[in-house]
Amino acid sequence: MSELTHLVPAARTAAPAPGAGVPLTASTTLWAAPGTGTAERWLRTALGPALGLPLHPGPEDADGAVRLRLDGSLAPEAYRLAADGHGVTLTGGGPAGVFWAAQTLRQLLGPDAFRRAPLDPGRTWTVPAGTVEDGPRFRWRGLMLDVARHFMPKDGVLRYLDLMAAHKLNVFHFHLTDDQGWRVEIKRYPKLTETGSWRPRTKFGHRASPHWEEKPHGGFYTQDDIREIVAYAAERHITVVPEIDVPGHSQAAIAAYPELGNTDVVDTAALGVWDTWGISPNVLAPTEHTLRFYEGVFEELLGLFPSEFIHVGGDECPKEQWRRSATAKARMEDLRLAGEDELQAWFIGHFDAWLAERGRRLIGWDEILEGGLAPRAAVSSWRGYQGGIAAARAGHDVVMCPEQHVYLDHRQDGGPDEPVPIGYVRTLEDVYRFEPVPSELTAEESRRVLGTQANLWTEVMESPARVDYQAFPRLAAFAEVAWSALPAPAERDFADFARRMGEHYRRLDALGVSYRPPTGPRPWQRRPGVPGRPIDGRPPRR
Repeated sequence: MSELTHLVPAARTAAPAPGAGVPLTASTTLWAAPGTGTAERWLRTALGPALGLPLHPGPEDADGAVRLRLDGSLAPEAYRLAADGHGVTLTGGGPAGVFWAAQTLRQLLGPDAFRRAPLDPGRTWTVPAGTVEDGPRFRWRGLMLDVARHFMPKDGVLRYLDLMAAHKLNVFHFHLTDDQGWRVEIKRYPKLTETGSWRPRTKFGHRASPHWEEKPHGGFYTQDDIREIVAYAAERHITVVPEIDVPGHSQAAIAAYPELGNTDVVDTAALGVWDTWGISPNVLAPTEHTLRFYEGVFEELLGLFPSEFIHVGGDECPKEQWRRSATAKARMEDLRLAGEDELQAWFIGHFDAWLAERGRRLIGWDEILEGGLAPRAAVSSWRGYQGGIAAARAGHDVVMCPEQHVYLDHRQDGGPDEPVPIGYVRTLEDVYRFEPVPSELTAEESRRVLGTQANLWTEVMESPARVDYQAFPRLAAFAEVAWSALPAPAERDFADFARRMGEHYRRLDALGVSYRPPTGPRPWQRRPGVPGRPIDGRPPRR
């Protein structure tokens, strides 16, 4: 069976042709049109070493060459790959389209093309004859990685960018701050990393677990690390969207700078970086000092991240300290606000306007809808579909990432060997049948759905191997949902996807991904005796 029938994500059309295919050898040359440099560099630096081939530059009309072209009649991320007697031609509507064509080319060469060095240096590689024409359904095909709860060193982040590119995902939502850690260097506020980037110990398992890892945990990215990550992502046509959480999920920042907290109701100087999970009651004080402080944070952030969107969190902000705070009450009276929910909306609205003045757009979790939202702001709908529906109907752009469907920290099976089981069972098939666009929306409202995103919250993921286990293989199913024009969920051919995954598991093996096998966790992937928080039954659609 041709490799053209094993693509993940599925292509719009993949038509095998008669013939023996196109051989790639030491004499195969690579010609690249102006504007296709990212694909050209990736082919030489990633695919070339895997094949053991130099892919030297050569003329466009060289016999058997690999050619990279642009065609303005195609959509920017769309592509056409043709392998015939003249060679292999990768044509994209824009540079991204050519790059996605190069990712498809690697799949057509077989799983060994995903390695970093050839198993058989003398091997002749063959691109199967045929044509692939493809393009994405959504412009936002995202993965959120939480590095605040468990830090992932830079090389692990770069590896995940490569894994995203291999699956044609193009937005990396970088969750950099939370109660349990601050992970990005801010030069004007050095204590954010000196104090806020590490905690003395860590809860092992769900927050009800009796187990602790009694050693410091931490780490952060220097600004040069961030520049490197952003540049590495850009070479793979991935946009990095940073998240700095406000006004809740901020205990690490308050531990570093106690004046940011509600000092009139709690001894913030006694607070440390939180060492357990859940929602900390310690939130930012709604003061001018806090606003100026975070303007300074975001000012440095804008110099590091060129993304259109900046994520400000805005979720799970307990209001009890504000209710007890004379400072917060005075602020509400001064602004003529009806209550604490409107106070949070004012806080988020301040940064929406601040970012807009600088040509950026605010995006936040769906709680930011409460109390009103500025027209340019966008919403990450995580508490089910309703936030996304409300946002789209109100004219806001939406990224659909409902917890009950695409939170990949949720368990993959109901069996007793599933490590630290969290939430509802979300199988590979469940993720494959996820539909990002709510049926309640009209065609006009549906255009507000920018796309979709899978989220990896790392409270119970203490290592990159655990992140792999929770992400894969479900991230492959999610990638197909985000990229391919699939039928309605009940009509999707999961049996065909499972068949294609048979080949894709071999690609993941070659990439060194510690995925969950279809037969269940391997012995070393289990966590016996470490309690989680499983929820029985089918998740609600709300």
